[in-house]
Amino acid sequence: MERYICIHGHFYQPPRENPWLEEVELQDSAYPYHDWNERICAQCYAPNAVSRILDSDQRIIQIVNNYSKISFNFGPTLLSWLERHRPDTYEAVLEADRMSMGRFSGHGSALAQAYNHMILPLANSRDKITQVLWGIADFKSRFRREPEGMWLPETAVDVETLEILAQEGIRFTILAPGQGRRVRERDSRLSWQSVEDSRIDPSTSYLCELPSGRNICLFFYDGPISREIAFGGLLNSGEFLADRLMDAFADQRTWPQLVHVAVDGETFGHHQRMGDMALAYCLYVIELRNQVQLTNYGEFLEKHPPIHVVEIIENSSWSCVHGVERWREDCGCNSGMHLGWHQAW
Repeated sequence: MERYICIHGHFYQPPRENPWLEEVELQDSAYPYHDWNERICAQCYAPNAVSRILDSDQRIIQIVNNYSKISFNFGPTLLSWLERHRPDTYEAVLEADRMSMGRFSGHGSALAQAYNHMILPLANSRDKITQVLWGIADFKSRFRREPEGMWLPETAVDVETLEILAQEGIRFTILAPGQGRRVRERDSRLSWQSVEDSRIDPSTSYLCELPSGRNICLFFYDGPISREIAFGGLLNSGEFLADRLMDAFADQRTWPQLVHVAVDGETFGHHQRMGDMALAYCLYVIELRNQVQLTNYGEFLEKHPPIHVVEIIENSSWSCVHGVERWREDCGCNSGMHLGWHQAW
C-alpha cells in the first residue's frame, strides 16, 4: 500500500511597521538585528531557501530550497515585507512553488492564508468573506495561480468559515486532530463514530459536507509528532526526524497512508537553531531511502480522494484547548512565564 509524507510550515509575522512612518522602527530586543523581521529572516526564512546538507565530514554535499519539498503558507503581511526588504528570499519562495508543481504532479505547495491572521470564528460574516477574498487575491497576485488550499489562522474554524472557503473555490484546509467531532465512511450506512479528544486517524483526508450542499476536504495533522518537532527534540537530528515520521505508518491500515505534520515555519531555524538543516537532511534521508513518497496536499487529494466524511468541532483551534476563548475572554490559557498574569479585563 502506498505511503506518503508531507511536512507543512506556517510562516507568519504581523505587520510591524509604524503606520505613520510605514517603516519598522528599531527594536532593541532583536539585537544585533534592526528588528524581529530581520532577525527571523536571517535565522529562518533565508536559510530555508538555501539550506545546506552536510556529509559525515561536515562538508556541503547539497544546497536545497526546503520550501520546494514541503507544504507551506506565508502570511500576506510577511510576504509584503520580504518583497520590499529581502527580494532574494521572496523570489526563492515563489520559485519553490513553481518547483513543487514539477515535483508534485502539477500541484503547487504554497497555500493561501486569510489576509490579516484574524480569528475567523470571532468575525462577522462580512469580515470573514473579506479576509478570505483578500487572502486569495494576494496569493494570485504573487504566485500567479489559483490557490488549492487555505491556512486558517490558528486553525480556528467554524462551519460558516468552511462554507466561505468552499464558495470561493478552496478545496482543502488543515486542522488539528482535536478539531474533529465524528466520522463515518462515505456512501455507507454505518453510523457516525466519535473522534473527539484527538482520536481522529490523521493518515488520510476527510470530506466535510456543508449545509449549503457544498463540501471541502480536511486534513487533520499528526498531533504528537508535530508537538515533538515544535517543542521536543526531534529537530536535533534530521535523520531522527525522518525515522520518527516513517515509524508513524501502520501495517494494519488498508488504505494509502499520509503521515503529515504542521508547525509554525519559524520552528525551522528561529525557534530551533539550525532547524532548516535538520529539515533539509530529513527530506534528503526520506528520498534516499526510497521507501515512501514526499507529497503535498493537492497531489495527495488528486491521487486519493476522501473515503470518509467528517464533522468538525465548531469554534475550535490548534492553540487553545477551550476553543477560541483565549482571544475573547479569560479562559485560563497562559504561557506560565509570569505567575498571576491573566486575561480578565
